[in-house]
Amino acid sequence: MTNFIPIFPLSIVVYPGEDLNLHIFEPRYKQLIKECIDQKKPFGIPSVVENTVTDLGTLVEVVELVKEYDDGKMDIRTKGIKVFRVLEVIKEIPDKLYSGAIVNYPNNELALLPLRMKKLLSGIRELHKLLKVDKDFKKPDEQLSSYDVAHHTGMSLQEEYELLSLMQEDQRLEYLKRHITKVVPVLSQMENLKEKIKLNGHFKDLKGFNFDA
Repeated sequence: MTNFIPIFPLSIVVYPGEDLNLHIFEPRYKQLIKECIDQKKPFGIPSVVENTVTDLGTLVEVVELVKEYDDGKMDIRTKGIKVFRVLEVIKEIPDKLYSGAIVNYPNNELALLPLRMKKLLSGIRELHKLLKVDKDFKKPDEQLSSYDVAHHTGMSLQEEYELLSLMQEDQRLEYLKRHITKVVPVLSQMENLKEKIKLNGHFKDLKGFNFDA
């Protein structure tokens, strides 16, 4: 399917199923969001990476207008729906302050893979332990997808965008596994280094080397 959507480019990656809270203050996006609420239509958030609007983004819907201020600013809750690919950006739309895009929607495999997720979660929890982070994913482990955990693996914006470009769940889980496998040993070494620095200057109970042994 190909269609036109209003777009709200942001320097973030939004994943399908993700809950995202936004504070709307720019006039063009106040107009966009008001229309989306009034007409019950979604809008797109294409990711901005290295100051460039990328080809991929996520269609989102407004699920709640939390607060509307006297000057028209808004606090809203949104939820990601599905990934889209930008075919053409329409920078100027008659009588509109915001831009739009012609998009289509790549086939995206979303089937859960609980056994592979279980192995990945072991690595993610090891990462969180090293970082002294306590994370509740708010779902049973067997119901988690790559999109549910991606933001909690310490990836860069570029890496999060690369994950968005993968359209198979097994590919996404493999990408996250490789990232965790790369990051956890580095953090472990840093943690050991911190402990060594803390011990510097303390009395040490060390056994001397025995040349006769």
